[in-house]
Amino acid sequence: MAFHCRPTAVSKRQFRAAGFTLVELLVVVLIIGLLTGIVGPRLLGQISKSEVTTARAQLDAFDKALQAYRIDMGRYPTTEQGLAALVTAPTVGGDSRWRGPYLKGGVPLDPWGSPYQYRGQGEGREFEIICLGKDRSPGGQGDAADLVIRQ
Repeated sequence: MAFHCRPTAVSKRQFRAAGFTLVELLVVVLIIGLLTGIVGPRLLGQISKSEVTTARAQLDAFDKALQAYRIDMGRYPTTEQGLAALVTAPTVGGDSRWRGPYLKGGVPLDPWGSPYQYRGQGEGREFEIICLGKDRSPGGQGDAADLVIRQ
């Protein structure tokens, strides 16, 4: 004896309710796209602000380390010695006053992957440290503006 099942009106409704229609899927994709368009730029703006904040914090750490270096050595590092003088003792002259390292973990790169530029005494300054910003070139505005500490 064979049984044949014919779809009934109830089973057709259940079958249709089991999946999503193309229109429903398109509406969901549209909503996700709109949310991404609204939230995405704000999130990226926060990342840029955090990079600038990190660069400023690193510049402040350099400033404090340079002050400690000056107390021990009686002067700031020369341009040739650069920020490396904060982590390794000077090899020329064998100065025994060096009490470093003044920075833990070495000299970091800026948040955009470029080295900080250090200039020693000259042109009315004791030292100058420059972070070139997001564009990695002198000048710029906004996130690309240079950050400078000058003493």
